[in-house]
Amino acid sequence: MTAENRQPRLIDELREQRRDLLKTLGPGAVVALIAFAIAFHFVEPSPPRRVVIASGKAEGGYHAAAKRYAEVFARNGIELEVKETAGSIQNYQLLADDNDVQLAIVQGGTVPANPQLTDGLESIASIYLEPVFVFYRLEQPLTELRQLQGRRIAIGNDGSGTAVLARQLLEENGVTDGSDGTQFTHQGGHAAAELLKSDSVDAAFIISAPDSPIIAELLQADDVRLMSFERQHAYSRRHPYLRSIVLEQGVIDLERNLPRQPVKLIAPAANLVITEEFHDAFIPLLLEAATAAHGQGGLVVETGVFPSLKHVEFPPNESARQYIGSGPSFFQKHLSFWIASLIDRTMILLIPLAVLLIPLAKLAPPVYRWRIRSRIYRWYGILREIDQKLRHGKIDETVSPVETLKKMELELERVSVPLSYMQEFYQLRLHLDLVQRRVIQYREGRETEGGVTK
Repeated sequence: MTAENRQPRLIDELREQRRDLLKTLGPGAVVALIAFAIAFHFVEPSPPRRVVIASGKAEGGYHAAAKRYAEVFARNGIELEVKETAGSIQNYQLLADDNDVQLAIVQGGTVPANPQLTDGLESIASIYLEPVFVFYRLEQPLTELRQLQGRRIAIGNDGSGTAVLARQLLEENGVTDGSDGTQFTHQGGHAAAELLKSDSVDAAFIISAPDSPIIAELLQADDVRLMSFERQHAYSRRHPYLRSIVLEQGVIDLERNLPRQPVKLIAPAANLVITEEFHDAFIPLLLEAATAAHGQGGLVVETGVFPSLKHVEFPPNESARQYIGSGPSFFQKHLSFWIASLIDRTMILLIPLAVLLIPLAKLAPPVYRWRIRSRIYRWYGILREIDQKLRHGKIDETVSPVETLKKMELELERVSVPLSYMQEFYQLRLHLDLVQRRVIQYREGRETEGGVTK
């Protein structure tokens, strides 16, 4: 065979081998695609480009923290819109009623009693402690909240976590609005501080970070003192969301020695909570932002304490639990947010594919071998039939076995098999030649018996 004739033959053989592979792997590929389509139905859609977080008042710590998170989100091409609110109570209402708000910062101990406002909420993490500061203008030292009976008290703005917690703590000590002349005023933050300094109220509850300007301002104010909770451990035992802490002497301002003596305080934790609609891809990014903002600790906690799953009041989100327990995944560490998100979302597709493809990969080689060998072995049926007829002298003269074998030989010329199966192929050719010789010998013997010579 010339080189010109060999090249088309090789091309035909390669095409035949490709067809064999496709026929072998095709059914498995179809099954895998069906499984892929089913699994894809359960994969979350890609993350949106905009997220809304309910924070707090513009001058408060929640708003400042949310702004820091927004910077991290912006570096990853996502807009984190910070929504100013009255505080934790309004944040819970927004999570329940506003489809745009799926993320909020709330204060520990402010969970609404109405389950419709909290149904389906999950905790991401507690992010920092917010001590309860009770500043007062009284002649005698204030060491217990029950001493505020009959006093004018600024308990915080309506809708704020400060108001909810202050009212709860006061009522536990028998101090209620209107009882024995007690008067609650719904003012908080700087407004409450101004009322206290002007002697318009006798005490003010302020829940804030120790290093906020308002705390230093009140510690320096004339005739204003800070209450030390003598029964701080009792509060933390009664309420798991509270932690007993000590504000050390001089920790806020060493030069002015603020505070002027150690102060025992109780502190709820600020928490990140989400709705079921919040996209899981944002959770590592949110915790990355929280770690950058709060991981260095502060005046009342050590480095590395927050973010944490301690002090949370809703079931922890599973992705948040994994991140806090093990840190970011390999892809989140080394790839951009969008690429890592795509890989994490498609991981669910790899599970059914692996379950299918592993056995299919093991099954494919024997199926392929069977297909190739069946192209060779199917001719043995014809050879066996002719051989048996020769043995029993039952050759049908109307159908010449010689012609059958010649046709078979011509067809074998067109059969293409891989080189690794040439041994079986040439064995078939040898057996074909053997049967051809036996047929010729049989016919010569019949002709001799009939008195005919060649």
